[in-house]
This record gives sequence, C-alpha cells and structure tokens, in this order.
Amino acid sequence: MKKVILLCSLLMAAVTVLKAQQTEKPRFWDDVQTIKHYDRMYNPPAHPILFTGSSSIRKWGDLERTFAGYVAMNRGIGGAVVNDIIFYLDDIVFPYQPRQIVLYVGENDLPDAASTADSVLERTKRLFYRIRERLPDVPIIYISMKPSPSREKFQQKAIAANALIKDFLSTQKQAVFIDIFHPMLTSDGKTRPELFVSDMLHMNEKGYKIWRELVEPHLLKLE
Repeated sequence: MKKVILLCSLLMAAVTVLKAQQTEKPRFWDDVQTIKHYDRMYNPPAHPILFTGSSSIRKWGDLERTFAGYVAMNRGIGGAVVNDIIFYLDDIVFPYQPRQIVLYVGENDLPDAASTADSVLERTKRLFYRIRERLPDVPIIYISMKPSPSREKFQQKAIAANALIKDFLSTQKQAVFIDIFHPMLTSDGKTRPELFVSDMLHMNEKGYKIWRELVEPHLLKLE
C-alpha cells in the first residue's frame, strides 16, 4: 500500500510540473502579444524599414518620426538577448515583409558569464541565417554593441564580439556593419556618460543623435 501511495504521489507531482511547464510563458511573451494586438488595431505600413532588437531600439522613442521619410517601424523588445529575437522572428519580423532590417542586439548577452565573444557571434550568425532563410535578399544593417558606462567591465568582450561580427558580415551579401562603439567614446577611449540617462545603460537624445547620423546614410529611400 505504501508503494502505491508513493507512486500516486510521484505521478501527481509529475502532472503538476508538466502543467506548470505548459502554462509558463516564454520570455517577453506578453510584450510580443501587445505588439500583435496593436498591429490588429492599426495596420502596419507595407514593407517598412524594420528596426528590431533590444531596449536601445525599443526606447528610441522618436525613431519612426525621425525616419518617417523612409517608412521606418520600431519593433524592439526591452531586455532581449539574441536568442529572444530569433525566437520571435515569426512575430516581430517576418509578418511585416520589411524591405530592410536594422538590428541592435547582443549587448544584453554580455553580462552572462557563460557568454563569450565567440558565443555571441554564433548566436548572431544563427539570427542572420534564420532571417536569410525567409528574406534572402533583404538588406540587413547591424548596429554594433555600444559602450555603456554601466557595463564598462564587459567592454573588452563587447569589442571582441563587435570585431568578430564585423568580420562575419563582411563576407555576407546585403549586410552592413555600423560601428557606433568608437564614435561614442572620448578621444582617449573613455565612455561618455553625457550620452546616457541616469542608469548609464540607455541613451538620451545626444546618444541617439550619434546613431541617427551613422545609420541614416545606409537606409533605403522609397522608390
């Protein structure tokens, strides 16, 4: 009888775990559902220039207005790592059939001790190839990881990952690497707190001005 009770207890525990796993939402699930709900309410523009990635994209509040002449659309996810963007490609990239994609993602991978410059490169390559499977000819702009003062201890990892990603993209067609890392440093290589809000991670309008000036020359004009 004790064995039967024990077996029943184990089965009930297994069912409980299975139900919990089935109801647990993926990272940023609610954020993405909010985006999809918004799209149902307001028809997205046809074939936009799609900006996607982590919070540096999401918090670019005037992005769509700044690049209105290009029909740009902001679909960033705050806190996203590279694998998150891969996971949600079917939700926040492919449905829009973009004519160009601008990516900023990878910086949030850096604090993970298990992440190396090589592993960030490999994730970025998976992201790139997944996009290419569905959008083989769409131009892709990759914005390099920035030198956030709050993440200065990861700066060498960022420099190494940026260099590896730049080398990889140089071998790919319709791919551009934009270095925003060095323009956001002082002449002697120090970080510039005046480009950031108080958390020293996210940028203020001065930081985004640098991005705008570097990114805009590579955007596709409407025909």
